[in-house]
This record gives sequence, structure tokens and C-alpha cells, in this order.
Amino acid sequence: MSLEHLNRLAMVLAAKEAKASGRILPAAHIFQRTEITSFEAVVYNPVICLILQGRKEMSIGRQFVELNEGDMLLVSHDLPVVSKITQASAERPYRALIFSLDLSVLRGLYEQVGEAVSARDHATSLTASRADPAWTEPMERYLKLMNASMDAQVLGPMILKEIHYRLLLSPIGGMLRNLLSVDSHASRVAKSIQWIRARFREPLVVGELAQVAGMSPSSFHEHFKSVTGTTPLQYQKDLRMIEARTLLERGVPSVSFAGFEVGYESPTQFSRDYSRKFGCSPKHHLARAS
Repeated sequence: MSLEHLNRLAMVLAAKEAKASGRILPAAHIFQRTEITSFEAVVYNPVICLILQGRKEMSIGRQFVELNEGDMLLVSHDLPVVSKITQASAERPYRALIFSLDLSVLRGLYEQVGEAVSARDHATSLTASRADPAWTEPMERYLKLMNASMDAQVLGPMILKEIHYRLLLSPIGGMLRNLLSVDSHASRVAKSIQWIRARFREPLVVGELAQVAGMSPSSFHEHFKSVTGTTPLQYQKDLRMIEARTLLERGVPSVSFAGFEVGYESPTQFSRDYSRKFGCSPKHHLARAS
């Protein structure tokens, strides 16, 4: 299987998705852009992403990856990621194939093969590598199901399980193995991430988060930063900024309204943090909505 062949299948799938205004295959979709972008922030759920065309940069905290054609990205935890498309054009758009990861499938596989794989030290939640044919070959088979609904219904889950299996055993699957390992630091941090996401508008108390994770405050802070590349407070702030940008671009009544909605008490502090995050004032994004 060549990258070019998979790219052609992705082009067909993208056209079908555009026509249907939604996904054709449950776990996969195509993301493409025809021009380079400024830095954008979005919350990624656990996914794998294969770059078929173009280039992109992504970061969270101290973790940074540069993705070229043929690179595979793994995001193991819910992460507020900053990204920028650095190569794209109308003639040759940036195009990526994105698969959502099903943690229940991964847990089932880990129970079967857990003794055959090991956790990995220094693994990160944002990891990239050149794509291996062992990963991309089942992806090709999955994309071919777009023209056969019955095959997609019957064979799709089996192919997706194979994709998860290949990824779990791969060199970039280290953080996934850490996450699935019982009572690991990665799994404890994942619990705290869910806590923050559910309460990101509320004041954050690191001691309470440490209790959720079952760690001392100092140990929790260390392991949270090791897994996510950022601190708990910065993680919460990034979630607030991403939600605020969404509100502003939808045309909320005012900048202050957006700030209060995401948990800020001071409009001045909100504007300062927003400008630092996105490189422009919140008024700029609110004006674009009008």
C-alpha cells in the first residue's frame, strides 16, 4: 500500500463526507485545508492522525511535534493542543486521516496481550513517528468500506480492532500502554483530566486534584506535567481559552460575557490571558463574528 493510494481513497471519502454533511465511516474522517493557518487551539480526544499531504505543527506545553507527509500522530489523552498548518494550497491541500480511539477496545486488547507488552518510560501523550505499513494497511481496508454499508457494519469493527491492536503494540503506543496499565501514573492523570474538563469554569485546587489522582500534591504535579507537557493550572486555562474563543466567534454579547462564562472574574485578566494565548485580543475574534 502506498501513501498515494491511501490519499486517493481519502479524497473520495472527503467528497462523500462533504456531500453527506457528516461522517460516512463511524470512526474515521478526513480533515483538509487549502491554505496555511495561524495558530489554532482545540481540545483533542484520543486519536491517531495520518498526514497524507502537507505539513503541520502541534504543541502542548513543552511537547512539540512537526508532522510531514507520511507521519503518524498519536494523542493518548484529552489535550488542549495548539496547532498550525504550515504547508497547504488550493492545488495541494493539507489532508489528514483521523481515527478516533476507543479506550474500551484498547482495554480489552490490553487484557489479552498485557503480559506481552510493557509500559514505557518517558512516553508522552503527544507522539509522532513515520507510519508503518502494519498500521496503514488495515486503514486502507477500512476506507474501502465506504462503498459497502453492509461490509462496514459487519467487517468494520474487526478492522478497527486490528488498527487498535497494531497501535497498542507499536513504538508510539507507549503512553497508551502506560494509560491502560492498572493504577499507573498515566491512568491517574487521566482521571484528573476528566475532573478538570467537567469543572474547568470553577476555581482549581491542586490538592483536590491530587486526591482524585491518589497522589501527593508534589508527585501529582510532577506526573501531570510529565504526561501532558503542561501544569494543571495551565491545562485549565487552555480549556477556558478554547471555550472562550468558540463563544466569541459565535457572537456573544461582549468580551466580558465570554470571560465570565468560562470562569474569569476579571475582564482585564481574561483579555490579558487571551491575547497571550492567541496573539490577538478577544475583541478581534468577537469582531469577526459580526
